[in-house]
Amino acid sequence: MFAINPSDPDPIWRQIEDGVRRLVALGALTPGASVPSVRDLARDLRVNPNTVARAYQRLAERGVLTVRRGEGTYVADDPARPRKAEKHGMLRDAAVRYARAAIAAGADADEACDELQAAFDRLVREHRRPA
Repeated sequence: MFAINPSDPDPIWRQIEDGVRRLVALGALTPGASVPSVRDLARDLRVNPNTVARAYQRLAERGVLTVRRGEGTYVADDPARPRKAEKHGMLRDAAVRYARAAIAAGADADEACDELQAAFDRLVREHRRPA
């Protein structure tokens, strides 16, 4: 599904939450699709099942996932997207982290923007389902 980075300053549960949100936003996980069980995803990512459970719980509370008792966890029929303020906060935080990394690498703004666009395009291409 996606990878986590243990050296990333974001907690692993947040990386899982972001990974699921990304796959839903790109259409790789469609409304009503089942997601891996907590145990299966924990095994695949090599993390504690409680970490996956926390991410899934937060996603369910935010309307991205839905839990059907005895059946499993699924993408909500109409998955919630982050509110405008939340989306801008997420983008601002990510932009600051990326700008710090670009400056540390000695890149100028144009180089950093080119790499960001290339990474965005690559992620969309790799995960978006054909229409």
